Amino acid sequence: MDFKGSETIKAPRSLVWKCLNDPEVLKNCVPGCQSFTAAGEDEFLATVIVAVGPVKANFKGNLKLSERVEPEGYRIVGQGEGGIAGFGKMNAEVALTEAGDETVLSYIAYAEVGGKLAQIGTRLVASVANKLAAAFFQRFNDNVSALATQQ
Repeated sequence: MDFKGSETIKAPRSLVWKCLNDPEVLKNCVPGCQSFTAAGEDEFLATVIVAVGPVKANFKGNLKLSERVEPEGYRIVGQGEGGIAGFGKMNAEVALTEAGDETVLSYIAYAEVGGKLAQIGTRLVASVANKLAAAFFQRFNDNVSALATQQ
């Protein structure tokens, strides 16, 4: 499953970059996030509750950041295990570009699932995954834009 999108954030690129690397900001933006902690400079551990159709699962996983080019973007590789619900894997590229006083955050992601999630149907899983990605980036936009107005 492929996803892509962009958000125009009313904040300078330096602030957007800082927030993209802040575990507390990220935790507040992930739908269903129960915990999100740094496990190293480039790795985060997370617990997220996700519902896809009749399957609701508690996923535990990790995210690794690589190919960091401050303040332009990075690559995210993540995976999570949801017990009998199955597993999910994700690979994404996030890019930041300046647009006057604002920043355009663009993302391209690829995800795959296995187990019961894969049996539900690709269309439903893709729809939910796309909604979760859009919700994350909208929340991120809202949080960072609010921080920018406070400065």
